[in-house]
Amino acid sequence: MFDGATLVYKYDGSFEGLMCCVFASYEHKEIPLDILPPEGQPGLFDILKTIETDHQKAQRVYDSIPIRISLEAQELVKLGFLTCTPQKERLIFLFLRLGYKVGGKVMGMLTDDNVHALQKAVRNLTCESHRYKGFVRFSIYNEALVAMIEPENFVLPLLAYHFSNRYPNEVFMIFDKTHKAALIHQAGRVEIVDVEEWELPEPDEQEVEYRRLWQQFYKTIAIESRDNPRCRMNFMPKRFWKHLTEFYPEQKVKAHPIPGEQARLLGGSS
Repeated sequence: MFDGATLVYKYDGSFEGLMCCVFASYEHKEIPLDILPPEGQPGLFDILKTIETDHQKAQRVYDSIPIRISLEAQELVKLGFLTCTPQKERLIFLFLRLGYKVGGKVMGMLTDDNVHALQKAVRNLTCESHRYKGFVRFSIYNEALVAMIEPENFVLPLLAYHFSNRYPNEVFMIFDKTHKAALIHQAGRVEIVDVEEWELPEPDEQEVEYRRLWQQFYKTIAIESRDNPRCRMNFMPKRFWKHLTEFYPEQKVKAHPIPGEQARLLGGSS
């Protein structure tokens, strides 16, 4: 048994790996000072213990949560892992240990610092994902819809159902620049893959025209007398603006004559 005051776990960064850390703690009757992801660095005097990922052990821990605590606790743990809160692994670990002791009432123990911090982090995650359901702006490249976002939390798993349901017949990709991952939907399938680096290509004339039309629409529906920058920043923080079409610099495009058939359909002369 290690001295818990200096013991630090290190895992592979996966959710299953974290569940194995919980299993190892009970198996070896020890409580680590911290749980580090692959890039984490232990302290000078810490005793580092690497926890290998075992899918069966991870599943045993995950399945035990609704039985010994509650379904709500299981969902909280799953979402908590997607947050950007510091030391989220330790928060989840301590939350589960407390939950195994007191059962479902742990969800209401907001005076406990770890429970409060974990629930606050999950609220931040769900709020950010909700905003991105309205703030993702797609561009068209090679008949595919592509978008780039830079969230604080890992929101792609929470966006997958929304956009797959909204665009069931489209091929689209949402690239998360912060976490170097992409949500890809094609042929009715959706998956999240690691993408080290990716940049939006330069827009063609058609895409530039679409952007110009959207910017014109945005300006047209605005009510100048009700302009309230402070209120707008409350609902649309500035960190989202970088990838919003309505805030792109205006791009000029040449006006192209409408072909005869299209002009006729639009009410013009053929």
